[in-house]
Amino acid sequence: MLAHRMQLWRTTNAAVALSSAASRFPPQGVMDGRRDLHLQMMSRGGSLPLVSTGKWSNPRQLRFASTGATAAGVTSSGGDFMQAVSTTELVDLPDLPAAPTPPPPDGLDIVDVVNLAGEPSFASIGLGGWSPVGMVQNCMEFLHCTWDIPWWGAIAMGTLAVRTIIFPLVILAQRNSAKMNNNMPQMQMLQLKMTEARQSGNAIESARYAQEMMLFMREKGVNPLKNMLVPLAQAPLFISFFMGLRQMANTPVESMRDGGLFWFTDLTMADPYYLLPMITSATLYLTIEIGTDSARLSAANMNTMKYVLRALPIVIFPFTMNFPAAILTYWACSNFISLGQVAVLRIPSVRDYFKIDKMLTHAPSSLPPKKGFVGGMKESWDNMKITKEIEERQRLDEIRFAKAGKGPLVKTFKYDPTKAAKPVAVEPHMRLKEPPNKQR
Repeated sequence: MLAHRMQLWRTTNAAVALSSAASRFPPQGVMDGRRDLHLQMMSRGGSLPLVSTGKWSNPRQLRFASTGATAAGVTSSGGDFMQAVSTTELVDLPDLPAAPTPPPPDGLDIVDVVNLAGEPSFASIGLGGWSPVGMVQNCMEFLHCTWDIPWWGAIAMGTLAVRTIIFPLVILAQRNSAKMNNNMPQMQMLQLKMTEARQSGNAIESARYAQEMMLFMREKGVNPLKNMLVPLAQAPLFISFFMGLRQMANTPVESMRDGGLFWFTDLTMADPYYLLPMITSATLYLTIEIGTDSARLSAANMNTMKYVLRALPIVIFPFTMNFPAAILTYWACSNFISLGQVAVLRIPSVRDYFKIDKMLTHAPSSLPPKKGFVGGMKESWDNMKITKEIEERQRLDEIRFAKAGKGPLVKTFKYDPTKAAKPVAVEPHMRLKEPPNKQR
């Protein structure tokens, strides 16, 4: 191998020397106008084309294509050179083309790949878009990149902005809650009478009391459905934030690994100390108990559901403990904002400004006796059974009515009125005698 390389090197030097010598003696003919010098030496049926020194001034641009075994010990003498020429051929290689410019990945510009903060943009890693989840992610990216806010601050500001938008619905719910609280004795009495009528099986009385309840609520401007405005409005927002932050944490967004606060610096992982899930559950319990977004739990329509809602924070704790810290940051911020709203709305001047009635305190004697958890569940179970029995009776009545309409007529008379009656023989002693004045 070493001998072969030495031979090629010596042959290259010989070719350069021959080309420089031939440049002083121009050849007689030019082939195709592309060669200044063409030396052709016939030896063993081989030929050696040499190019001009103007084009091949650098010996590194020559490539040797071997056609046979090369003799060893070739020197710069004429005989040895001719022996090397007989087995080696110089090939004219074209110029190397310029390197093509690589296209941008996926047709994205550099602005779309890197955001203002110098991080990979959400569009380049498959996040964002015009769906509700994508719009939440775009807002988070805007707050983080444009204003240089850490991720925990961007989540908190986004939560505050959303809760500010739905604050008018909170005002409507608070107004309705105050009216329900002030008219609670009358509403609970009507509801108690309606329940007793239903339990006794008197559907007419139950319907009458239900109609009275509707007229009373319409007169006082009370509607229990208004208390559900805020939860219904928060449901799609909560789902959008939940899915958007979960996708950001699972992708993950690398800058979120150190975008947390205090002990939860990594927002893509669950809280290792379980403090965020505990804070979230505690604030959720206070939000449900105080009734910031809906009627208070002591209202008539929350008599049974309040026990279920109170147990909700405890039930969801095993699930929230494995959520990424970004989701729990949003949830805890939303709960703290709710508690702040109820604190502000308890100020008398603020309630007067928003035209919220003052909450009245009713005497226990004016209210029906309260039932405990067991009593409330038993009453609910009885109401369910009574409602089922009433529905079963209605279904049987419908079946009987349909059968009576399609079946034969039921005989409910002694004689058939459609047939001629037979003459009845009257005995002589049963005949009535005419009065004396009539006999004349």
